Amino acid sequence: MVNHHIKVTQAILSSLTEGSRGMSGTAFPMQPNRALKLYEFEGSPFCRRVREVMTLLNLDYEVYPCPKGGEKYRSVVKKLGGKMQFPFFVDENTGDQLYESQQIIQHLFKHYSATGKTPSTYRYYPKLPFVAFAGTLINGARGVWVNKAIKQREAPAELLQLWGFESSPFTRIVRALLTELELPFVFNNVAKERWQDMGLASFRLKPGPYHAIKAGKRAKIIELMGRPTQDIQVPYLVDPNTNVALFESAEIVKYLEQQYGTPE
Repeated sequence: MVNHHIKVTQAILSSLTEGSRGMSGTAFPMQPNRALKLYEFEGSPFCRRVREVMTLLNLDYEVYPCPKGGEKYRSVVKKLGGKMQFPFFVDENTGDQLYESQQIIQHLFKHYSATGKTPSTYRYYPKLPFVAFAGTLINGARGVWVNKAIKQREAPAELLQLWGFESSPFTRIVRALLTELELPFVFNNVAKERWQDMGLASFRLKPGPYHAIKAGKRAKIIELMGRPTQDIQVPYLVDPNTNVALFESAEIVKYLEQQYGTPE
């Protein structure tokens, strides 16, 4: 448990390096019919840029972890795109396959934002992502390398489902482990839709009962989670392969390690 507290502290500091990016997003996302697919790894600064924009647009997407030393999906990227570079983004709705983080970001705003234009704050990034790289180091470089201590297994029959948002430190811990175990999953974004959403589920900046925007994405997710307090808590993991559903990051980590991280 002490080790988990250390991970939480590091994840919080890592999130702070990027400020508010990867926290807030629209309540009414333009989710495409066919799943967006992102081949990436948690510790990559360039992948983090893309994930931040996905949260801003509140888009759900499939994640195929490609940690360094991984064998499951890195070869898929090479086969599809011709080179092993990350992130690698596949949009079957438009037929596009993109490598460069800046091109992916422009694509996302063009097709899945209300204006179709990339905001100036997301239009240009430093060539070298020093800030995001610092965040990776602060986080102990978790989610960079494959966990070689386990025997390689086939991916589960059904994708795991994870609810969270990019800058959530507790979600970051779970995503890092999923990357290291090369477990593919659907990331369901639960961006904060307005200032009343700010704060932990147990303590909001706005006093009194919590109410999500009517018909917004959070309102629908509250119903899905079956939260009696009518609030949102992340991370939330559902494993359709075992019918397990968990909220607490420590419990999720324990479950993933036991279910998918123990050598056969």
